[in-house]
Amino acid sequence: MDNVQPTDGLDFLSLAVTAVVSYLVLFLLTKLVGNKQISQMTMFDYISGISVGSIAAEMATEPESPLRPLTGMVVYGLLAWGVALWTNKSLAARRAFTGKPLILYDGGTLYREHLKRAKLDLSEFLTLCRAGGWFDLSQLETVVFEHNGNLSFLPREAYRAAQPTDLSLSPKQSVLMTPVIMDGEVLPENLRSVGKDEVWLTRKLREQGYSAFGEVFLALCGGSGEAPQLYPIETKKTPREDGK
Repeated sequence: MDNVQPTDGLDFLSLAVTAVVSYLVLFLLTKLVGNKQISQMTMFDYISGISVGSIAAEMATEPESPLRPLTGMVVYGLLAWGVALWTNKSLAARRAFTGKPLILYDGGTLYREHLKRAKLDLSEFLTLCRAGGWFDLSQLETVVFEHNGNLSFLPREAYRAAQPTDLSLSPKQSVLMTPVIMDGEVLPENLRSVGKDEVWLTRKLREQGYSAFGEVFLALCGGSGEAPQLYPIETKKTPREDGK
């Protein structure tokens, strides 16, 4: 005889529903607080994220009483949102929750106390310098430890990258390239934002040998009278293998 009881199906359905609800609430709370990469998170953001995630998992696996973990998720989300607003308006709160930058190296001097406050030893400091492309400290003027854990480097003038102004050059300002076709579909709003229309786009496509929008995988336009950059959906070029 099959030992599966009729209520088992209801339990699975209830578990699935609470899992979907917890996922949706977690998504809404994330949108409310704001999207951040791991490197952009403060300690408070990190703690709040772990707490909300663990509460969401508890809600998904305990469908008998979902209201309590749901309330906890909402409270944590509102706290994170409130702290974000507070730190945007108050410098003191910002320093308390996110910290402030520390100068670790300046003018040939390493500041040991600041390294201790940043919880970095010399090996970690030198590793982060090499990861940033700096193998010789004498080429640096200042190294700053940011509140997100990254290092910012100010090179000495003799070792910084040359700028066009150093060579008395005045290059033309680059513009943001806007996609006007993606996956063979025209993006009307983007096309209007660059001051063009489908008649202009059709003419430019025909000048480059395309007869329909569906033949274009991606089209980028800079907003000037120049022809858009076109990438076909079908290409005869064979992709290069990795390592070759």
